[in-house]
Amino acid sequence: MEFLTEYGLFLAKVATFVVAAIVLVSIIVSATQKDRDDHEGEGELKIRKLNDQYRRLRESIQARLMTDQERKAWQKKKKKEDKADKAEKKAAKKQPESDATEEKTARVYVLDFDGDIKASDTDTLRRSVSAVLSVANPETDEVVIRLESGGGLVHAYGLAAAQLDRVRSKGIKLTACVDKVAASGGYMMACVADRIIASPFAVLGSIGVVAQLPNFHRFLKKNDVDFEVLTAGEHKRTLTIFGENTDKGRQKFLEDLEDTHVLFKEYVSERRPDLDIQAVANGDIWFGKRALDVKLIDEIKTSDEYLIEACERGDVISVSFQRKRTLPEKLGLATSAALEHTVWKVLSAFRNQKMQ
Repeated sequence: MEFLTEYGLFLAKVATFVVAAIVLVSIIVSATQKDRDDHEGEGELKIRKLNDQYRRLRESIQARLMTDQERKAWQKKKKKEDKADKAEKKAAKKQPESDATEEKTARVYVLDFDGDIKASDTDTLRRSVSAVLSVANPETDEVVIRLESGGGLVHAYGLAAAQLDRVRSKGIKLTACVDKVAASGGYMMACVADRIIASPFAVLGSIGVVAQLPNFHRFLKKNDVDFEVLTAGEHKRTLTIFGENTDKGRQKFLEDLEDTHVLFKEYVSERRPDLDIQAVANGDIWFGKRALDVKLIDEIKTSDEYLIEACERGDVISVSFQRKRTLPEKLGLATSAALEHTVWKVLSAFRNQKMQ
C-alpha cells in the first residue's frame, strides 16, 4: 500500500512538471511563430566548395599511407605548390581586365532537398535556386539536386517541382541524384531534370495518387450525436470525416483523384518523352537497376561518385539557405531538450529504485 502511495505521489509530481513544461513550451512556440512572421526572409546562404572537401579526404588518407620520409617530402612539395597557386591568383587579380583570359571556369552548383509529406524544404530550395540563378552561366554551369523524398501533398510537391523548372527554363543543365528514394512527389521533382542518376537500390516511381480518411459517422450515430455539414456549392464538400458520405460525393472524390493522376502523368511525359508512361504510371515502384530498364532514370551511380567526377571538370559548390533561428526558437529547442532529458532521468531513477 505504501508503494502505491509513493507511486501515486511520484506520478502527480511528474504530471505537474510535464504540464508546466508544456505550458511554457506552448508560450514559447506561440512567440516564436509571431516572431517568425515578423522576420520572414531573414537567413544565411551557406556556400561550401566540395572540391576542397574531397581533396582533404584524399590527402588525409594519402598522408597516413606514407612513410615519415615520404610524408615530409610530400608536405614540402605541397607547400611549394600552394605558394605558387597563391602567387598566380594574386597576379591574376592585378592583371588588367582587358588582358584577362576569356575562358570561364565551369561550375556545378549542388542543392539538397530532404522531403517530408508537406515538402517543408521547398522554401529553402526556392531561395537556393534564386541565389544560383543570379550567378549561373547557362553555357558552362550545371545544377545538381540531391533529392530524397517519398512524396506527399500534391500542391506542395507541385511547387517544389516548379522551383526546379525555373532552372530548366533558364537553359541551365539540371541533374537529379537519388541515393535512397524519389517516389510519387519526389519523382515529380526528379523528372524535371535533364538527367536522373540513382544508386543501384534507390526507390523510384510511384506515379499515382492516393487519398484516405476515416469516417466516424456510424460511431456518432450509435451514440446519438448529430453532425451537420452545411455547404454552398454542390462540390464544396465531397467526403467528410464525421458526416454521412454519399455515393455521389464518393464518385466526385474519385473523379478528382483520377484527374490529378492524369495531370501527374502529363507532367512526367512532357519532361521524359521517351518514357512509356502507361507502363509505369500504375503507382508501382522500381529499384535503381529496374528503374533504368523502364527508363525512369538514365544512369546507375551514387551522388558521391558523380560529384567526385564533377570535381575534375570544374568547381563543385554546395549552396544551401538556412533561416536564422530567433531567440524564442532557440529557447524552445533548449527547453524541449531539457524537458526530454529531465523526464528520462526521472523515469530511469524510478525504474532503478523499483528494481532495488
